Amino acid sequence: MGLFTKQAEEVPCTVEVSHRFESLHAHVRFDNGAIVHPGDEVLVHGGPVTAAFGEVVVEERTATITRASALERLWTRLTGDLGAMELCEFSFSEQVTL
Repeated sequence: MGLFTKQAEEVPCTVEVSHRFESLHAHVRFDNGAIVHPGDEVLVHGGPVTAAFGEVVVEERTATITRASALERLWTRLTGDLGAMELCEFSFSEQVTL
């Protein structure tokens, strides 16, 4: 991995989509043990996986992991906390809205 270059690798993966009362989730597991680092991008190939209410759907797919360059990885680590704070909304007004 270079300072400015990206690398892409194709990996087998398992996609699990659950649409049950107890659990509503979608997970991707890399079957070869690949790890995603800050700044990396993952693209799972194939159409959308949909599960009707009460179902859990598990499918074998292929994913492409595009590894971030060293500079992108550093930038992501330095600014990641700031990006998470943008999701927070704070209000200190005394006005009550109904």
